Amino acid sequence: MSHSHDEDPACAAAHGDAPPEETERRTLVAVFASPVADHLLRFGVELGFRPILLEPDPDRGLGGLPAGSVEVVREAGGHLDGTADVVVTDHHRAEIGPILRDVLRGPARWIGIMGSPRHEGPHVRALTELGVPPEEIARVHRPIGLNIGSRTPAEIAVATLAGLIADRNGRPGGFAH
Repeated sequence: MSHSHDEDPACAAAHGDAPPEETERRTLVAVFASPVADHLLRFGVELGFRPILLEPDPDRGLGGLPAGSVEVVREAGGHLDGTADVVVTDHHRAEIGPILRDVLRGPARWIGIMGSPRHEGPHVRALTELGVPPEEIARVHRPIGLNIGSRTPAEIAVATLAGLIADRNGRPGGFAH
């Protein structure tokens, strides 16, 4: 059975017969330099995201990212807009509370933090202690990404980006239609 690429725009794009549909500008903000942040930002560029590394510690470098490959900022400030998907890549850092508080004050489209769903994330206590209301804390997604059994930083990044794309496109992710 043959089929025409004209009937399925996604198929035509996959075969290089049609340009991909234009999507709105997207920003991917990886919070904290880490191996997962390296992969998120590298893969994110390929997926059309404007990459930003939010690393508050000036003594921490870019990790494995080449200099000039991403925008590096020390605070959320005016760097995040309504296109920003923010992913906190290290839940052990002491700066989690202030960083997330500042991100929650802004217009970011989506905010998430890595971590196991088996116990409450450290961000909940940190934000509560800073006086952030529970309904704002609830805007921080955890766990993040699609449940594909990720074990490596690259796999975590792929699962996270797939989840962000599904969320942005109003899809459940996985193989459900």
